[in-house]
Amino acid sequence: MPRFFGLTPNYRQLLYTEIHDLVYHGGGGFIHSEVYNMPVWMRRYHIDRINEFNKKQNEELEKIQGRSNIGDGDISRPNVDPSMFYFNK
Repeated sequence: MPRFFGLTPNYRQLLYTEIHDLVYHGGGGFIHSEVYNMPVWMRRYHIDRINEFNKKQNEELEKIQGRSNIGDGDISRPNVDPSMFYFNK
């Protein structure tokens, strides 16, 4: 049955998901009523910017983790001789 007025259940779910994502992942920059009354194009713009930021941050983290995994897997230890600090009796 078509709905001429009001939101379909699918659209309502999408709307509430977008509101949640912006409020929760927006870094404290948005409140529920602000996002609810925000135009659709602006809400999606902010969601896209947050997604791009997270994607770049994840790529940088993967680069850093990739660099730290290079090597033979041994733990590097400081070049300190324990006999300098402890006396063997």
